[in-house]
Amino acid sequence: MKVYPHLWFESQAEEAMGFYTSVFKDSKVLGRTDLPDPELSVVRFELAGLPIVALNAHSHAPYNEAFSFLVETGDQAETDYYWNALTAGGGKEQPCGWLTDKFGVYWQVTPSILLQMVGDPDKEKAGRVLQAMYKMKKIIIADLERAYRG
Repeated sequence: MKVYPHLWFESQAEEAMGFYTSVFKDSKVLGRTDLPDPELSVVRFELAGLPIVALNAHSHAPYNEAFSFLVETGDQAETDYYWNALTAGGGKEQPCGWLTDKFGVYWQVTPSILLQMVGDPDKEKAGRVLQAMYKMKKIIIADLERAYRG
């Protein structure tokens, strides 16, 4: 048994697959299946080891924050890279490290240090970091560190 994230597109599944596999270095295209209806197809790909399935099926249903991909980054350069790459070509910045890409899919670009700081047993420190994050779109690690130190 396997479980896969499944994305439904109007007609851009292959374009999205190409975009995502170009952004994430440890990614690969796994294949395409054409269905009996010539306007329907399924593509499979991996992003950093995560297998994903995407369907072309004329969906007009928008994505929303209830499902997103979290990209945990190691430093500011990596955070900037994924933020800039995923917002390129029409993506939109959202609060608190969230964004939508040009296909409307939601992503969270989250430095691992943020997760560590908000999980600190010192609730005062963690609270200051959380308040600082609420004021951000792209996460700026130096600003979080200043808030953490007080």
